[in-house]
Amino acid sequence: MPESHRLPSTVRRYVESARRLTGRARALQSPAVRICSLLPSATEIVAGLGLADRLVGVSAECDWPPEVRGLPVVAAVRIASGELGSLEIDRAVREAVAGGRSLYAIDEELIDSLQPDLILTQDLCEVCAVSSAEVGRLCRVQAEVVSLDPRTIGEIEESVLRLAERLGVPERGAAVVAEMRAKIGRAHAAVAGLPSRRVFVAEWLDPPFAAGHWVPEMVELAGGEEILGRAGEASFPTTWEAVRAAEPELVVLAPCGFDAERAAREGAPLSCRTVAVDANAYFSRPAPRVADGVVQVAFLLHSDAVPDPGLPWLELVPAPA
Repeated sequence: MPESHRLPSTVRRYVESARRLTGRARALQSPAVRICSLLPSATEIVAGLGLADRLVGVSAECDWPPEVRGLPVVAAVRIASGELGSLEIDRAVREAVAGGRSLYAIDEELIDSLQPDLILTQDLCEVCAVSSAEVGRLCRVQAEVVSLDPRTIGEIEESVLRLAERLGVPERGAAVVAEMRAKIGRAHAAVAGLPSRRVFVAEWLDPPFAAGHWVPEMVELAGGEEILGRAGEASFPTTWEAVRAAEPELVVLAPCGFDAERAAREGAPLSCRTVAVDANAYFSRPAPRVADGVVQVAFLLHSDAVPDPGLPWLELVPAPA
């Protein structure tokens, strides 16, 4: 039996997708010179390709790398999430979606004045950023709109390669993906053969959301088993009672858009080991730093085999003695 077929299913899909992507990088169209990114992960990818100087506008949520924070803000969420708790944010989002109201405000005049030739956004999650359809409906500027919609780690890598191709730097995309794979590969090799730990990653706190898309895959690559999450599918609401009934050994509080301090402040510790991480940087965004998130999960599960990568995390409840 091939070695890859002895791996857990999500890990096997990642290995096979990595093989398919090898050697794909090639330049497509003439490089874009002026880019508006409405998506934090896209901003990170552009900067990771060494092209931060081509960004002329970003969303209010685009905060990495630090040099993009001074760029003109062309889109912002309408909900003052910094002033609300998890339950209040959830209610506001549900009411807006049910009422057919956009969660984001686009500054059409500013985008028009910036004259981008490429606008980056997504269609994966109506809560995460402006959709490509909304951009097309509201913006008069004659720019190409590219939507990045990865659902797995392999598709995150493919997004990097696709954007690198579009921007005329395929070799840089290949280098970024190679670095991601090296980090993930080292962590996965370090935990190979060790006992798998039962994990629940909370992508929201009130109500708790079970993890979806690439996050369960991150857990499996790190030597764990996501007890409720569904790899490659959307996250979904559950209850803390259901989480307790599933008997996790580790609960990771990783609410979308929160850093470790805010997650710890708003989280409800369980009786098992509970930690809060910087989901905003290393879990929620489909960008190269999810590879660092895999390493962190591997450390949290198997600290004897994987050294602490130095990312932010807080322990709310220690492991039972």
